[in-house]
Amino acid sequence: MSLPERVTIWEVGPRDGLQNESALVPTATKVAFIRRLVAAGLPVVEATSFVHPTWVPQLADAAEVMAELGDEGRGMPVLVPNERGLDRALELGLEHVAIFGSATETFAQRNLNRGLDEQFAMFEPTVRRAREAGLDVRAYVSMCFGDPWEGDVPIPQVVEVGKRLFDLGASQLSLGDTIGVGTAGHVKELLQAFAAAGMTTDQLAVHFHDTYGQALANAYAALEEGITTFDASAGGLGGCPYAESATGNLATEDLVWMLNGLGIDNGVDLDALVGTSVWMAGELGRPSPSRVVTALA
Repeated sequence: MSLPERVTIWEVGPRDGLQNESALVPTATKVAFIRRLVAAGLPVVEATSFVHPTWVPQLADAAEVMAELGDEGRGMPVLVPNERGLDRALELGLEHVAIFGSATETFAQRNLNRGLDEQFAMFEPTVRRAREAGLDVRAYVSMCFGDPWEGDVPIPQVVEVGKRLFDLGASQLSLGDTIGVGTAGHVKELLQAFAAAGMTTDQLAVHFHDTYGQALANAYAALEEGITTFDASAGGLGGCPYAESATGNLATEDLVWMLNGLGIDNGVDLDALVGTSVWMAGELGRPSPSRVVTALA
């Protein structure tokens, strides 16, 4: 089976990787982290989230981070949960936003304070206004492979929710294994179901967590299905508050090591990236969970 010749790594470390950190990371450290990731060749770096600071105190300085980045940050994606978040992105002249939906009723209620169907009414004006202002919009859908309260999530349900989010006006849909329970066979089955529903591989991205050590295997399965955009977090930063054993996102270094071994172009300077993760681990006061960082550092 042929694999893609090139992939895009969507770096989520500054946003998804840091958002669950209990000790507040200084704004200057976040800005330096982002700049180091860009210097290492990451083509897309998701910088922060304009969520209310009550919910994610770690990202309360989102406006300060983006203001410090200035022009270099205008094209970096930021998460906006609603129209208020979009207003803040527009005030700063940003060009790329993302919304974050749920494939399950329970997580929608807990994370969005909306029902599964009600979430679309919340997102519709946000996406419409963003598109009218010329912004690109990405849509995340979480709990695609399993939900800690509902268990297995039916694939047709994931496809229906994902397509509804995408059809609001997004350019790409990222499928999230939020609690890291996915397996390679499940990944293939879900991606094939989206293909059968008319979505193309360039419209889809994957976002894996490594709770059960399956993130790299799942990424390879997605490669076999033609996916070319992979979310990852430098040093494996992140996790999920709903899965106590979650070790974080798929580590960018681990993904790059695999891609390099397969001869798949990704544009990332692995040594520079490892150096960045070692530095960030020092800032956070603990070693990186990335196997490649551990091996090369």
